[in-house]
Amino acid sequence: MKSSPTIVERSPGQDQGQGQGQGQDQPGELPLRTLDRFREKLLQQQDLLERTMLTAVKEGRESSADDLQDAADHAVQSYQKELLFLQGTTGHLQLTQVRSALDRLEDGTFGECLQCGNRIREKRLEAVPWTPYCIACQEKIETGQIEGPVRAA
Repeated sequence: MKSSPTIVERSPGQDQGQGQGQGQDQPGELPLRTLDRFREKLLQQQDLLERTMLTAVKEGRESSADDLQDAADHAVQSYQKELLFLQGTTGHLQLTQVRSALDRLEDGTFGECLQCGNRIREKRLEAVPWTPYCIACQEKIETGQIEGPVRAA
């Protein structure tokens, strides 16, 4: 059985927890209606990604005709296939992140940085609701200061 996220109301000016001035709070403090809003955004993004990836696969299969007329046509077709493959790979990665965020919503850890455990700022979640990291940890991952997730090639 999965636990529900903790709901905590704060009064103005109450301590915002740790986060090195980044405005991060302790984990699990998002109101239920905010969590519902993020769930809806994530479900919409999941649907969009699934439809986009299906379209890319269909287009990739349709563009596999070998009756092209010249080398320029072959080059354009090759470029288009590579672009479709890249879109599919990027879409798959993002879809995995969206599904992981939905899982975190269910287990009550949504909005909690997977690296440091601090709460991810709501503004960041509004922009990228599937993010698993706070800004500080994401920057450290991108600059190589800490190791990020291992991704298969």
